[in-house]
Amino acid sequence: MENRDNTIMNTNLLPIVPLRGKVAFPHTSISFEVGRKVTLKAIERASNNDDRLVLILTQKQTEKDDVEPSDLYTVGCVAKIKQVAQLSGGVIRVLCEGLYRAKARALSISENDGCIYGVADELPVRHGDEVLEEAYFRTAKALVKDVLATDGKIPKETVVKLDKIEDADEYIDVALSAMRVRIDVKQLLLEETHVVERLKRFEQCLNDELEISKIEKKIANAVRQNIDKNQKEYFLREQIKAIHTELGDDEKEEDEYREKILNKHLPATLEEKCLKEIHRMGKMPSSSPEYTVITNYLDQVLALPWTEETVDTEKLEDCVAVLNADHYGLEKIKERITEYLAVLKLTGNMKAPILCFVGPPGVGKTSIAQSIARALGRKFVRMSLGGVKDEAEIRGHRRTYIGAMPGRILYGMKNAGTINPVFLLDEIDKLSSDIQGDPASAFLEVLDPEQNSTFRDRYIEYPYDLSKVLFITTANSLDGIPSPLRDRMEIIELSGYTMEEKTEIAKRYLVPKQLAANGLTAENLTITTEGIQTTIEGYTREAGVRTLERTIGTLCRKVAVQYANDKNMPPVELNADMVPLFLGTPRFKPDDERFDKEVGAVTGLAWTAFGGTTLTVEATLTPGKGELKLTGKLGDVMKESATAALTYVRAHADKYGIPAEKFSTNDLHVHVPDGATPKDGPSAGITMATAILSAFTGRHVRGDVAMTGEISLRGKVLPIGGLKEKSLAARRVGIHTVLIPDGNKRDLDELPEIVKEDILFIPVKEVHEVFDLVLEGGEFYDCSENELRKSKQEAGTTPLPTLPETDSREGVRC
Repeated sequence: MENRDNTIMNTNLLPIVPLRGKVAFPHTSISFEVGRKVTLKAIERASNNDDRLVLILTQKQTEKDDVEPSDLYTVGCVAKIKQVAQLSGGVIRVLCEGLYRAKARALSISENDGCIYGVADELPVRHGDEVLEEAYFRTAKALVKDVLATDGKIPKETVVKLDKIEDADEYIDVALSAMRVRIDVKQLLLEETHVVERLKRFEQCLNDELEISKIEKKIANAVRQNIDKNQKEYFLREQIKAIHTELGDDEKEEDEYREKILNKHLPATLEEKCLKEIHRMGKMPSSSPEYTVITNYLDQVLALPWTEETVDTEKLEDCVAVLNADHYGLEKIKERITEYLAVLKLTGNMKAPILCFVGPPGVGKTSIAQSIARALGRKFVRMSLGGVKDEAEIRGHRRTYIGAMPGRILYGMKNAGTINPVFLLDEIDKLSSDIQGDPASAFLEVLDPEQNSTFRDRYIEYPYDLSKVLFITTANSLDGIPSPLRDRMEIIELSGYTMEEKTEIAKRYLVPKQLAANGLTAENLTITTEGIQTTIEGYTREAGVRTLERTIGTLCRKVAVQYANDKNMPPVELNADMVPLFLGTPRFKPDDERFDKEVGAVTGLAWTAFGGTTLTVEATLTPGKGELKLTGKLGDVMKESATAALTYVRAHADKYGIPAEKFSTNDLHVHVPDGATPKDGPSAGITMATAILSAFTGRHVRGDVAMTGEISLRGKVLPIGGLKEKSLAARRVGIHTVLIPDGNKRDLDELPEIVKEDILFIPVKEVHEVFDLVLEGGEFYDCSENELRKSKQEAGTTPLPTLPETDSREGVRC
C-alpha cells in the first residue's frame, strides 16, 4: 500500500474475469452468470485465495467466445467474490462487490493453465476545485432525478441508495450501474479518474438519455395511435362485411357451418347449442382466439357419427364361417358372438355386451377382435391402454384449455365413422394412475351398458350414446383390473394352445403368412408336420404362437437367402432333421432329464400372465440352528406356504420317522430356480411339503409326476386356479401324471380332450396321499405311468380307481 498522493496505490497479480455486455463499477454489487472455461477457471482460482479478489475487465466484442488479452479493456474493477451458486448445465452465478478502479498493466496480461492473469494497479480518484465539483454534482443529481422519472425500470433500492450518497465519484458509479447506457459510454466514464471531468461527461450522458427517453415516448405514442386506428378500422370493416367482401368470406363460412349442422340430424338440444355457437362466431373477428375455439368445436361435433350405423351380418353361418376361417380353436369366443347375433336377430335391438379376453400373450386376443368386426360387418377401432394414466385421455379436456381435444373414446368413434363399431381396448390391465386421475374410474361409465348410453366427454359437453358399441377388452391377467371394472365385463379366458393346436395353426395361418412376407411360395418351401413340431418343442415353448411365428419367419429367411443366390435350386422340404441345421442347437433340453429321481427336488406347476409353466422346488439340509432360508425371489404368499409346509412336517415328524432334534440341529434351505423371476401364490404348498419331507428323510421323489395345490396346517390340499394352463405346461414338457386338489375335479371338464387323454389327473384331499404317490417307500411310488393309466382304464367310468379303504381319497391302485 502506497501513499494517496502517489499515482499507484495498490498492485496485485489477480485472475481476470472477462465480462460480456456489462461494466463493473466500484461501490456496487455485480451479479453475472459464468459458463466459459476461462471465466470458470478465474472464479475457481480466486475462490481458493484468501482475499477472493478478481479483476473484472469488460470484453470489447460481446459475441466472441475465445478471449485473448487484446480483446479486453485495460481499465476495470477489482472486486471481491461474495457468493457462488451452482446452476444447471454447468453454469454458475457469481455475486461480487466492487472495491476499487484498477488498470491492468498491458504487458502483464497473460494466460496460464486456462486462466488469464494480470497485474492490477489501483487508479486513485483525483479531485479538483471543490466549488466547481459541488456545482456539477448538484446539476447531475437533478438530471438523475429526471432520468429516474422517465425510466421506471431502475430498482427502488438504487433510488434510495443514491439519495444517501454524498461523494460524487461513488454517486456516478452507483447511478451508471443501474442505468441503460451504452457499454462504450460506461467504459469511458469508468476510465476517467478526475471527478470534475467525470461529472461533465456524466451530465452529457444524462442529457443524451433524457433525449432518448423523449424520442422513445414519441415513438410509443405514435405506434399506439396507429394500433388504435387499425383496430377501429378493422372493427368497422367487420361490421360492414357485405360492402367490403374482399376483406374475407366469414359470413359464407357461418352459412356453411349452419348448413352442415342442419343436415347432420343432430339431437335437438345439441343442434340448438351449435347454432348458438355459430351465432356467437358471427359477432367476433376471425382473428380472435375464441373464433378458432368455436370452429374447432363445430368441426369435432360434425366429425362424430350420431346416426350413421352399419348393418350386421344377417346369417349366423356367414359369421361363423369368417371366424373359423381366421382362427383355429377359440370356441368359447365364437360361441359367445354367435349367441349375441342370434339374440340381436330375434329382438332387433339389444345392448352390446362388454367382453374381456384374458390370456397369455400370443394366443390371438387382438386378432380375434378384428375377426369379430369382420364377421359382424362392422368397423374396427383399436385403442391401446398400456401406460395410460391421465383420466383426460378418456374423457377429454374442457374447452377452456388451450389445445383442448375430445378424449380417445370419441376420437376412436370419429375414426370409425359409425355408432356401432367393434371397439378394442387393448391391455386394460396395464392402466396406471397418478395425480392427474385414475383412467380405470373413467372406464366405469364407458364399460357399463346401463350408463354408456349417456357418456359425457368434457370437450363435447353433451351425452354421447355408446350403447351400440361392441366393446372388447384384452388382458394378460385379471389382477391388474380393479374389481368394480372387472364386475362390468364378461370374462372369457383364453388358455395356451396344445401341441396339436399350434401345429394346425402353423400349417393353416403362420407358414403361408411368413412365406408371403419373405417372397416365397409353397412351391419353394414346405415345412412338414414333424418339422413344425420340432420347432415348437425345441425352440418355442410358449403359451401362444407369437414366438413360433417369428421362428418360422427365420426358417423362411434362411431359405430365401439360398433362393436369392440360386433361383434354379430345387424346392426345399424342412423336416425334423433339417430344422436344427437352420436354427442351430435346440434351446430346450430333452424331457428325459426332468424325470430323474432325486432327494429334495419336486416338480411343481405354476401359472403366470404368460401362461402355465413348470418349476422345480429344491430343499436341502445344512448343519445349523433350525432356521428356514427361502430363496428364488419368492413373494409373501409363497413364503407363507413354505412355512406352513415345514410346520406340517414338524408336527408329524414321528409319523415319518424324523427325530425331533433334527429340526433344531439343521437349517432348511428351500430354493425355487430361475432366481431372477418373481414368484408368488399358494399353489406350490404341497410341492414344498414334499420337497421338505424328502430332504429330512432322504427319500427320493419321482421326477415324472407334477403337482399343484395349496396346503393347510392340517394337511388338507386346497383348490387352486389356472388348472388348464398348468396342465398344458405339464404336457408341453412331457409329464403325463399330475396331482391336483380334489376340489379341482370339476375343472377337468374344461380341459381339451387330448390333454385329458394324455395326462392322468389324480385328485388328492390330503398331503399324505401325495407322499404315498411320489416319495420313495410310498404305497404307489413304484407304479409306472403305464400301470397308473392301465388302472384308470380298468376303472371303467369311474373317474379314478378306488384305493384301499384306509385311504378316503380317489386315486389309483397298482
